[in-house]
Amino acid sequence: MTHPFLDLPPLSAAHFASVEDGVARLLRTEQDVVIMQGEALLPLEGAIRATAGPGTTALNVITGPYGQTFGDWLRDCGATVIDLAVPFHTAVTAGQVREAFAEHPEIDFVSLVHAEAATGNTNPVAEIGEVVRAHGALFYLDAVASIGAEPVLPDAWGVDLCVIGAQKAMGGPAGVSAVSVSERAWARMAANPLAPRRSYLSLLDWKERWIDGGRKVLLHAPAQLEMLALQACVERIAAVGLDAVMARHAAAAAATRAGALALGGGLEPYVRDAAEAAPVATTLRVPSGTVAAELVARALAADPALPLAAGGGALAKEMIRVNHYGSEAAPGAVRASLAALGAALGEQGPGVDVEAALRAADTAWI
Repeated sequence: MTHPFLDLPPLSAAHFASVEDGVARLLRTEQDVVIMQGEALLPLEGAIRATAGPGTTALNVITGPYGQTFGDWLRDCGATVIDLAVPFHTAVTAGQVREAFAEHPEIDFVSLVHAEAATGNTNPVAEIGEVVRAHGALFYLDAVASIGAEPVLPDAWGVDLCVIGAQKAMGGPAGVSAVSVSERAWARMAANPLAPRRSYLSLLDWKERWIDGGRKVLLHAPAQLEMLALQACVERIAAVGLDAVMARHAAAAAATRAGALALGGGLEPYVRDAAEAAPVATTLRVPSGTVAAELVARALAADPALPLAAGGGALAKEMIRVNHYGSEAAPGAVRASLAALGAALGEQGPGVDVEAALRAADTAWI
């Protein structure tokens, strides 16, 4: 007997190319788009290793854990790395990037995370892009969490390498990802003797064997299920309208923040300025004497499917993350998360008002 997930016809090169074209339309880019057959860490690492080397001086912006990872990769490639770290409860500014260029005019590469789902902040890429472009540096952007939740415009912002994944705001699969590549980035790769070749990490393999060949022959057998899921995801966004999808995420963020503030019990937004808060996840600081991981565990005891998580690493003691991306960017998910957190906080003492939190969330959902 046939099975819809197992007995699939081969995915042709033309079909693969058409999915790439759909991703390019989503990004509103004229750059080459390469879909890579793995989670977004694949193109994130591949793009750095392709373009960075011993002659590179990189400004690595750190607003969360992924920025720290990018710095490690850049150093491993032999690049000179200048870290620009800001507190995780805020965003970096274009002025801070401008100051870094003034102090280090030799910078020729900038790495930045658009939205840090792990810390709940989002960075002003358009403004930063103007600064990077004025200095002629290559601009590398992790837009994995932001795509689908807020504008991602690599061409308009001067982004040379824009990596996206479908598993967050796009509401798609985790096992496939994509990167848009500018002509400047391709040239940097071609001039880099250490750029991976004949490797699963290699973007140059995709250019030389796929793009330059007219996208006629794939490098390897495509991941059919993930590609079909990505296609369905892109088509669903197109049918609903990207603006509507982004508005739903913004509403979920506003409702969660408002509800948390009204809940009481000592919870407060981790990202202090609402304008710097990412629309994919709201992070909350727990009251003194409370361990975030323990509070989350109590909240999840009644419903393990709720989109709640403690912060990673040291943040597990102080931070809660309410994920509201993809299908979870919905009033029901936000209300259920607030109610569960309220119940867990209520076990510790008075001062929690779940009904007020739900009213505030409903009012803020616009």
